[in-house]
Amino acid sequence: MQSRRNSKNEQLGEFESLVLMAILRLGGDAYGVRIHQEIEQRAKRRVSIGALYTTLERLENKGYVSSWVGDSTPERGGRAKKFFKVLAAGASALRSAYSATIEMARGIEPLLEGA
Repeated sequence: MQSRRNSKNEQLGEFESLVLMAILRLGGDAYGVRIHQEIEQRAKRRVSIGALYTTLERLENKGYVSSWVGDSTPERGGRAKKFFKVLAAGASALRSAYSATIEMARGIEPLLEGA
């Protein structure tokens, strides 16, 4: 599948941001099941494995992550794991999304108390 290069107008969705953060946190151990667990445990959010793999494919098509297949393992019945790594374009997009969220959240706590 051919990758599309990052467009400055392209914004990350919330789930895409969570997936990128999980991959960064997991480092060399970032494969589907571990990414799924990381999001469910840290974000306290139920995630379907199908939605995760659809998002991983979309992030790869955008040029935000790369993937490779590791060695097969007996624990997985001889199946190999597909690993993911955040690329420079993905880190840049995540940095922009994170900065926007921090800016929007600045000073919001007092307003939440009255809501």
